Amino acid sequence: MIKVTGVTKSYKNLTVLKGVDLEIKQGEIVSIVGASGAGKTTLLQIIGTLDNPDSGTISFLDTDISSLKKKELAKFRNKNIGFVFQFHHLLPEFTALENVCIPGYISDTPKSKVEKRAKELLTMLGLGDRISHKPAELSGGEQQRVSVARALINNPSVILADEPSGNLDSKNAEELHNLFFKLRDEYNQTFVIVTHNEILSNMSDRKLVMKDGVIINN
Repeated sequence: MIKVTGVTKSYKNLTVLKGVDLEIKQGEIVSIVGASGAGKTTLLQIIGTLDNPDSGTISFLDTDISSLKKKELAKFRNKNIGFVFQFHHLLPEFTALENVCIPGYISDTPKSKVEKRAKELLTMLGLGDRISHKPAELSGGEQQRVSVARALINNPSVILADEPSGNLDSKNAEELHNLFFKLRDEYNQTFVIVTHNEILSNMSDRKLVMKDGVIINN
């Protein structure tokens, strides 16, 4: 589903990625591990089209994303990629429901359809009674589940997660990890996860180790 070939990336005099090759299959949960500075987050951002490689190619659903113009790329990203971050990035002035709906509104899906889908997702994730609560009224685990619902709102082909349980206690982290596998088993959802959490990485279908800007196992 995703094929990364020979991807490099430098920032001024610092070379972060040194020729990364990677393939992700539909329905896989793949974790990327390695020491800080190995290039994990940079790779995830490039796969997610949030940053551009200096060289190399990324084929995503048989589309060469390097060939897309800025507006085409934004539309492709909104439709095909969901993001889950360590610090949730929920908008504090909006309710859980409103936060989940935002990517759907951007995709020009009818408001009624987006809100129906958002309510279904929040209910599925155990937050049916919290849809009108703002982030400050939710626990850390609840906020992260809201961010997962937001990532799922447009039925993306892949969810990219950057340290998704890094800000959670062990109980909430375990619940989040189990949720990822539930979503994979029930919906064939694909996940690429950057993590330092050994439990999550060992649960994954594949654990890729990055060192000095390359993947040393594949």
